[in-house]
Amino acid sequence: MLVFVYGTLQRGRALHQHLAGQHFVDVAQTLPDYRLYRIVWYPGLVDAPASESGLAIHGEVWDVDETTLKVLDDVEEVGSGLYERRPVSLQEPFDQSEVMAYFYLGDVEGCSDNGDRW
Repeated sequence: MLVFVYGTLQRGRALHQHLAGQHFVDVAQTLPDYRLYRIVWYPGLVDAPASESGLAIHGEVWDVDETTLKVLDDVEEVGSGLYERRPVSLQEPFDQSEVMAYFYLGDVEGCSDNGDRW
């Protein structure tokens, strides 16, 4: 499965070791439909609210196996409702591919906007 990572899972970041043995595909950008917030020490990707314009968020696309996908779901606390894994809209060359990303489900009120990259 293709997964778009935009924060601590990227190469050289704090949680990248969870992608060990997986295939780095390429750098990528989302369509300008999203916002990236600093939650605490980690980022949260959300759909841009209707009242704000979105940004094209920078990140990486990785091809991961099912075992690693389950690990990433645990790391991102999908089961507890902190994040959800769902499709993300990316620019070319990934615009025709199904790529998943982890979207933050918490309240971003009071969180600082992180611009277009972590």
